[in-house]
Amino acid sequence: MTGPRLPDGFAVQVDRRVRVLGEGAALLGGSPTRLLRLAPAAQTMLNGGRLEVHDALSAHLARTLLDATVAHPRPLSGPSHRDVTVVVPVRDNPSGLLRLVSALRGLRVVVVDDGSVTPVAEADFSGMHCDVRVIRHPRSKGPAAARNTGLAACGTDFVAFLDSDVVPRRGWLEALLGHFCDPAVALVAPRIVALHPSESVVARYEAVRSSLDLGLREAPVVPFGTVSYVPSAAIICRRSALLDVGGFDESMNSGEDVDLCWRLNEAGARLRYEPIATVAHDHRTELRKWFVRKSFYGGSAAPLAIRHPGKTAPLVISGWTLVVWMLVALGSGIGYLASVAVAVITGQRIAKSLSSVPTEPIEVAAVAAQGLWSAALQLSSAICRHYWPVALIAAVLSRRCRRVVLVAAVLDGVFDWVTRNGNADEDTKRVGLVTYILLKRLDDIAYGLGLWSGVVRERHAGALKPQIRT
Repeated sequence: MTGPRLPDGFAVQVDRRVRVLGEGAALLGGSPTRLLRLAPAAQTMLNGGRLEVHDALSAHLARTLLDATVAHPRPLSGPSHRDVTVVVPVRDNPSGLLRLVSALRGLRVVVVDDGSVTPVAEADFSGMHCDVRVIRHPRSKGPAAARNTGLAACGTDFVAFLDSDVVPRRGWLEALLGHFCDPAVALVAPRIVALHPSESVVARYEAVRSSLDLGLREAPVVPFGTVSYVPSAAIICRRSALLDVGGFDESMNSGEDVDLCWRLNEAGARLRYEPIATVAHDHRTELRKWFVRKSFYGGSAAPLAIRHPGKTAPLVISGWTLVVWMLVALGSGIGYLASVAVAVITGQRIAKSLSSVPTEPIEVAAVAAQGLWSAALQLSSAICRHYWPVALIAAVLSRRCRRVVLVAAVLDGVFDWVTRNGNADEDTKRVGLVTYILLKRLDDIAYGLGLWSGVVRERHAGALKPQIRT
C-alpha cells in the first residue's frame, strides 16, 4: 500500500512486541502477523527501532513500516483547535449535554438535537465560553443521521464527534490532532474510560471490560488487527475524507461506526487509535440495561457481514493450527500424539517460511508456540461468545464436549481477567476472578444473543463464518 509522503521530522517506532530476526534482516509481527524483510539500506536507517523521516527514501520506509503495522507513528505537532468543529448528537440527555459542552471551552460546537422531547436551545449554553449552534430534527432519525447533519453544517477541516454521555479529559484534542500531520490519516480515536468510579460490581467490570475501551496500546485501526474499529462515541475525522465516503450509513441502527472505519480503510485512508488521549464515558451499569446494550452491539454483526463480507469472521485461524487443537480436544492418547505430529509439521512450515532469514531453532519454536497459544485463545473466545448456543447443545449431549467447553470458558475468563485488570486505574477496585468470569460469560451470552438474532433477522450467516487460512 502506498500513500502521500510523510513530512520531514515525522518519526516511527517499531512496536516492542515485534521480533527482530537475523540481526535486523527481518521483522516479524504486526496485526495480522507478517514477515517484513529489510534491505541492507533499510536496516541501517533504523536506530534502536526508531526512524526519522528526512528524505524520500526514509519517508517510503516509514510508510512501509506503518502500513505493515509493525511500527507506530511519532508525529509532529498537528492542526490547531481552531481547525476543529465538535459535533454532538443528542436525544433526551440534557444533563449529559450540558456537562459535555462545559468541558469544550474555546471550541466551535454543533449540537444536533435528534428529536428530544424537550428541545435543546442555544440559550441553554450561555456563559459556557464556546460557540454553540443548535440544529434540530423534528423527529428522531438516529445517531448516524444526526452526525451527518452536524457534518454538513461544519466548515472546518476536521470534525470531532462526541456523544452526549462522554467528557473529554485534559489534553485529548492535542494528542489526537498530532496524527493528522500524516496526510493519509482520516480518523483518530482516543481511549474511552469510565466516567464515574463505583462500588457496583457491573460498574467495576465495565471499568476494565467496557466494549468501548480498546486498551492501553496504540494501534492502527484495520480489520483483523488488534483494533479493528473504534466507537463513534469519541472520534476526530478529516472532513474531506468523511465526505468522500458519504459519511455515516443512516440505514444502520448499530455498527455504523464499524462500517465507517471499514469503508475508510477500503478507500485507502489510515486510521489510528491513540490511548494517550482519554475521554470518559458514562457507562450503563444497571444489570438489565447493561445486558440489553451488549446484545444491541451483537446485533450489528449480521448487517456488517452483508456490507463487508469476510470482515466479521469470529475466528481467523490457520487450518493446521485448528487441526492441532481439534486433536487435543479428542482427549485420547492417539489424539494427543497426532496433535504433536501436526504441531511439528506446523513448525516445519514456519521454518520454511523463515528460511530466507537467518534464525535459530529456538526462534522458530517460539513463533510456533505463540501461534498455537493465540489460536487457543481465539477458539476459547469464539466457543464462549459467538458459538455459545451450539457449544451449549454440544455440552448437553456429550461429556467430551462438556469438558472442552468448560476448559474454554475458564481459559478465556482467566486470561481476560489477567489482561484487562492491567487497564484499570489505580483507584478502581478490582473484580474478583470468579465474579469476573461469571460476568464475562453473561457479557458473551448477551452479545451472542444479539448476534444470532441478527443472523436470523437478516437471513445471512456471514457473521458466523470463520476464516480458515492455509
